[in-house]
Amino acid sequence: MSRRGVSLTVAALCGALFGTGLLLSGMTQPARVIGFLDVIHRARTLQAEDNDDLLTLLWEKDFQLIQYQVQEMLRIERIFEAEAIQEELDAYNPLIPDGRNWKATFMIEYGDEAERRRQLAKMKGIETAVWLRVGNGENIVPVADEDLERTDEDKTSSVHFLRFELSAAMIAALRKGAPLAAGIAHPAYSHTVDPVPENIRQALLADLADII
Repeated sequence: MSRRGVSLTVAALCGALFGTGLLLSGMTQPARVIGFLDVIHRARTLQAEDNDDLLTLLWEKDFQLIQYQVQEMLRIERIFEAEAIQEELDAYNPLIPDGRNWKATFMIEYGDEAERRRQLAKMKGIETAVWLRVGNGENIVPVADEDLERTDEDKTSSVHFLRFELSAAMIAALRKGAPLAAGIAHPAYSHTVDPVPENIRQALLADLADII
């Protein structure tokens, strides 16, 4: 077979593999594609306006977003065995909000490695210095890193997983229009957003269950 023939055969096999992946993920269904594009649109519109942000909260919006993350991880890592797939699901399932809480990935984003190491050494415990507040209520302090400890005796991690629990009264207040504030109160880094922009407040509110 000529080199061109081999190239065409490889291209055809790659196309078939890609098409199979689309079928298995349901991405040949218009509704699923529209849903995926909606998730991407919401993620883009929820980005902070300031390009200099060093600390980021990436909210785990809904089951659909987690589903796409899992599918992408399985594809990249070429994971096909049932046991390995279950391990990935066990890792991602705790990230899905249950209607009474918000969950977020907290990232400390210093581009320079040396600077990042210096700052992480100063920021030990910062994962529990993040807070949210509904109206004039008390600060909501997150439960951090339930899967494993990410801060050691030398430094904190650049990535943490946070869970913010809300009471029924807080959810009811948000539904009545109460503002949402957020911040970090740590000796090495302090910042407050009060109020949180309305588009973000509404997006987070949509993740909460109706409380009767």
